[in-house]
Amino acid sequence: MITEATTSLITDVITDDLNTNAQDYLTFNLGDEVFGINILFIKEIIEYGKITVVPQMPKFLAGIINLRGRVVPVVNLSLRLGKPALSAQKKSCIVVAEVKHDSEIKEIGVIVDSVSEVLRIAATSIDKIPAFGAKLPPDFVFGIAKIDNTFSILIDPERVLSFEEIAAISASATLKSD
Repeated sequence: MITEATTSLITDVITDDLNTNAQDYLTFNLGDEVFGINILFIKEIIEYGKITVVPQMPKFLAGIINLRGRVVPVVNLSLRLGKPALSAQKKSCIVVAEVKHDSEIKEIGVIVDSVSEVLRIAATSIDKIPAFGAKLPPDFVFGIAKIDNTFSILIDPERVLSFEEIAAISASATLKSD
């Protein structure tokens, strides 16, 4: 005989099975849009502060910060995604991510308007970005997450924050200015 407790246990097991491919994402805002980065790439979130501008760098590279004695490059994510620059707001912050470069893990900061929350998102809730109307570089986007009645654009930090690509763009900008 199946009891209510047995039914509840079966439901819990099925739900856990469906969520085994779920991962946690830090969600944040850039303008009116919600984005997310897999939490495994996030080292910390710091208050928006003084950023030292480095001459002859691409516009999306806002500059560098001193993070407890370490020099950390900071990317204006809005510009990096091909969107208009957003000015710093009261809730603006820098999300420090860790990305692989050669065989090392490097830190890179990302300016965001505000951090929302950490959400557990099941793989079944993530769709590919549609080919039409997408104004984001497709290599930068991991997928679109459906969360309740809203969407969150999940970015691939190893592509958006690629040290190799940023270095190549920086070298190209330096060559053009010579």
